[in-house]
Amino acid sequence: MNDQDFNARLTDLLDQIEHLPEPERDRLRRLAEETRTRRDRMSKTVAHLQESLDYLRLNVKYLVFDLEATRRENQYLRQLLREGAHGDEREGAD
Repeated sequence: MNDQDFNARLTDLLDQIEHLPEPERDRLRRLAEETRTRRDRMSKTVAHLQESLDYLRLNVKYLVFDLEATRRENQYLRQLLREGAHGDEREGAD
């Protein structure tokens, strides 16, 4: 249920509550307002969690990029070491 539907239904409920006897009306009005408050808090929490997940996804992408770059760099450096070792062997044979 989206926010518009929720607010429309809650408004309808509050209108219906107004036709009830006084003791019940106050109690149900309080419950409806508590429900609205909880819904607002839950919506804010979900939005915050979505932002946190987006941030986490971005960080994971950066980490994967860094890992791939490190692997390429390690591969290149190993190749240089192998080529250097082969060059030393050739110089020793002369």
